[in-house]
Amino acid sequence: MNVANLGRRYTEKLGAVIINAIDGLGSVSYFGSKFFYWFMKPPFRLKLFMEQMYFIGNKSLFIICLSGAFTGMVMAYQVYFGFKLISVDSLVGPVVSITLARELGPVLTGLIVAGRAGAAMAAQIGTMKVTEQVDALEVMGIDSFQYLAVPRIIAGTLSLPMLSSLFCLVGNVGSFIVGTRALMIDEAVYLSKLGEFMFMEDMTQGVIKAFVFGFVVAVIGTYFGFSVSKGAEGVGRGTNLAVVWGMISVLILDYFLTSFLVHIL
Repeated sequence: MNVANLGRRYTEKLGAVIINAIDGLGSVSYFGSKFFYWFMKPPFRLKLFMEQMYFIGNKSLFIICLSGAFTGMVMAYQVYFGFKLISVDSLVGPVVSITLARELGPVLTGLIVAGRAGAAMAAQIGTMKVTEQVDALEVMGIDSFQYLAVPRIIAGTLSLPMLSSLFCLVGNVGSFIVGTRALMIDEAVYLSKLGEFMFMEDMTQGVIKAFVFGFVVAVIGTYFGFSVSKGAEGVGRGTNLAVVWGMISVLILDYFLTSFLVHIL
């Protein structure tokens, strides 16, 4: 009897978790769908959009360049020592470049932006929510979603592909320097192999992923900002959820986008 009751309780808890997850996914999906209704409706808040582009894009340049450079350098070392065993170390350049373009560039950029900008979006909007500034906007006849969420979502969607491309560029430069200076790969061989095996489809796949990641991270960050309640504790909880679910979404979507894009590109 005790075993049966224990099994029932765990089943109920599991069912509640699944139901809450589905309910949350529906809420986020509905929240994101509102963007397509509002983003083409005037007034177009260009100043707010440029502020968010500066915050998400320019303010992320240092961490993106630092991460990209060391990612490319570490990958050059790891790929070289693996390929040297089978005497194909001349392929270090294209392997690093393709990996950065298709996977590591958009994914790591998405994770960085989720941790930095996604958290900031949730904290900013959450603070406005608990201090009733959001309610004040509605009282003045300003739609809070259009004023607060739309500029952030557009900026996130446009910024992340550019940051991802910069990540790939810096990563390739780091790989080239390590490959030709530390690992003594001939520069001409490195560049010729890179041109032979690297194609535009590789960059296209990464850019498409970055667009999707930017949109999703911004939607999740703003969603949890609007969902904040219970004062400062709620702001902290919303910020934490925005980071966690933003990163989880990037990793999950990466798999599905990869399985889809490899068949059409």
